[in-house]
Amino acid sequence: MSTVDELIDRSNRLGADPRNTNYAGGNTSAKGLDRDPVTGEDVELLWVKGSGGDLGTLTPAGLAVLRLDRLRALVGTYPGPEREDEMVAAFDYCRHGLGGAAPSIDTAMHGLVAAAHVDHLHPDAGIALATAADGEALTKECFGDRVVWVPWRRPGFQLGLEIAAVHAANPRAIGVILGGHGITAWGATSAECEANTLEIIRTAQDFIDERGRPEPFGPVLPDRAPLPEAERRARAAALAPLVRGLASTDRPQVGHFTDSEVVLDFLAREAHPRLAALGTSCPDHFLRTKVRPLVLDLPPDAPLERVTARLRELHEEYRAAYRAYYEAYAEPDSPPMRGADPAIVLVPGIGMFSFGATKQTARVAGEFYVNAVNVMRGAEAISRYAPIEEREKFRIEYWALEEAKLRRMPKPKPLSTRIALVTGAGSGIGRAVAQRLAAEGACVVVADRDVEAAGRVAAEIGSPDVAVPVAVDVSDEAAVAAAIDAAVLAFGGVDLVVNNAGLSVSKPLLETSVEDWDRQHDVMARGSFLVARAAAKVMIEQGLGGDIVYIASKNSVFAGPNNIAYGAAKADQAHQVRLLAVELGGHGIRVNGVNPDGVVRGSGIFAGGWGAQRAAVYGVPESELGAYYAQRTLLKREVLPEHVANAVFVLTGGELSHTTGLHVPVDAGVAAAFLR
Repeated sequence: MSTVDELIDRSNRLGADPRNTNYAGGNTSAKGLDRDPVTGEDVELLWVKGSGGDLGTLTPAGLAVLRLDRLRALVGTYPGPEREDEMVAAFDYCRHGLGGAAPSIDTAMHGLVAAAHVDHLHPDAGIALATAADGEALTKECFGDRVVWVPWRRPGFQLGLEIAAVHAANPRAIGVILGGHGITAWGATSAECEANTLEIIRTAQDFIDERGRPEPFGPVLPDRAPLPEAERRARAAALAPLVRGLASTDRPQVGHFTDSEVVLDFLAREAHPRLAALGTSCPDHFLRTKVRPLVLDLPPDAPLERVTARLRELHEEYRAAYRAYYEAYAEPDSPPMRGADPAIVLVPGIGMFSFGATKQTARVAGEFYVNAVNVMRGAEAISRYAPIEEREKFRIEYWALEEAKLRRMPKPKPLSTRIALVTGAGSGIGRAVAQRLAAEGACVVVADRDVEAAGRVAAEIGSPDVAVPVAVDVSDEAAVAAAIDAAVLAFGGVDLVVNNAGLSVSKPLLETSVEDWDRQHDVMARGSFLVARAAAKVMIEQGLGGDIVYIASKNSVFAGPNNIAYGAAKADQAHQVRLLAVELGGHGIRVNGVNPDGVVRGSGIFAGGWGAQRAAVYGVPESELGAYYAQRTLLKREVLPEHVANAVFVLTGGELSHTTGLHVPVDAGVAAAFLR
């Protein structure tokens, strides 16, 4: 294998195991020779994971490539720790050719250490030693002279110099414990480096397991013990919209919920308030979780009204404390405060809510806090958890380099941070709407009676960080409530609902049975009401406004033949739009409708018999029904599912922010259906 292939292979193995490092945490490197295409001579290069990459999924494109002679020459021009930030810009002048990915702040650590291969990781066991009050002595006890303690220093060029000096002065050492931070290991070969890394992690964990106290978080508090699963999830669903609304005070956030055993055990223990208040330590942790979480101080079965009131109080206290933290440590050139809301909200007996600009970042924030809990457990088992001081945390959180990284992020899509629920999304119009909303940045709950079809659509859209399937019969009140609960537990809340579920039976009046009438009204009139009511409750609790869109029909205003039950149900939906626009406007919730003409291609309704029935009414072959509909329009164009999806996006994408109570025709021009 080439040097790069070995590095990628090692990185992927290390990054795939959460015991070794967290998502996008740490970096790996290798040194080797390559031919300079200009001189034709061999040059010594450093390949190192670039800024923002993830080891588990690293590819060669994610590596920064630098010339070692130029990188090491920076030692002579390094202006000192007080001008540390200038060194990252200097790395650009060391890049080889196009240079690959952007070099990270840890580049100096990898380049200055003389070993050919270097790993820098954030394993829970290693950070437990790094954050123990007597971590230096424990490191000596655990490793002897195999691993050396390096006191806390902010990542950068100076830290690289210090680790390089440790490597040079300790020929028996295989790596270091970085106080308050993590581990670094090295080796002459890729295999040796990986073995040394794993030895440090394994030895640290064995040391904690063998030497540590059995209950480092103290005894279980009876009034903080977990509720039974069903009660726990129901309470989480009830709290999620409020918690998300509070966490979105400064900017909208997507949420993630977990009630894993690690989280529930931590929150049930006597020490959790003290430890949570100390905050996290590893820079990768608190950059994603903020310096500390918001922790509810009530029993899990406390009355819901009391819990919601207390959460509001604690949120105000949290914001005030965060502002004080910022003002205490901010310098004249510090970036502006990015927001004072918590990223982690802990509810004993229930679980953890975590928040971010996307579902993925929200989920990862929660995973990082689980890492932090594991670190606290290890440190408390062998000593006392003692993270770095808050001034140092602030220097990392509001680092100019971190600010620059945030500015490099792509512009958010129009529906970023919005959570959409689309009914009848397993096929046809609903499928197209779900796909379009996801493409525009929304997290999408794909709801359908046919959960297998919903699952296929969700899988087409992407991972569970983007879309999840939910089974729902919209005519069933309990099923609708369960679907909304599933949405808020998946993504934190609901911002955008598309009432699309429908069916149709084409019969003249005298042949229309009560069952025909009830079935269509149950799904479209009753179902839309139930979904809108349940979603509006969540939207009002969030306090973030929202959108409800009804996929009605041109038949809501056009009197088509043999269509009494379907047309009346669609007219019911159309008037619900007007009624709810009036009622919900005060909450910032906009309610609009889309009136399509017959959408034949891809339609579950038309495939289920409606197409044959309508074709018989109009006296055309079913295969020509779409063309027939097109020819009766002013534009002579067939309406497809994506055309309806386009209208939904226009109504919800922000350009029509002052529009509510509107019905948008998507019928290629049916004069008899003009709104008047």
